[in-house]
Amino acid sequence: MAAAVIKKFFIASMFMWIAPLAILYGFNHNLLPGSTNLSPHAMTLVSGFVAVISVNIVIAFYIYMAMKEPVDKHEPDPKFLADAKASASQPMSEAPTSSESIKKRE
Repeated sequence: MAAAVIKKFFIASMFMWIAPLAILYGFNHNLLPGSTNLSPHAMTLVSGFVAVISVNIVIAFYIYMAMKEPVDKHEPDPKFLADAKASASQPMSEAPTSSESIKKRE
């Protein structure tokens, strides 16, 4: 299961790099329809805006895919819980002290 999560993360990360670069390349080389009619200033603004929107779409898609992941409710180890409850209920004076803290007191 962890391998599938890492694979999805890797693919989303690659699209977060590829999509904006492809959009900027397309605008700068007049590969996208309508980009030839824009002034250089407008082309820079529009290509940057569309590139940022593409990254946000990739992030939204990745969040959507993460929300669809199966959720296995984690059950803690019963022995760990019993030990934690026992140590929490002990008074502070009975708590074991380390040798370093004893040396510091001396």
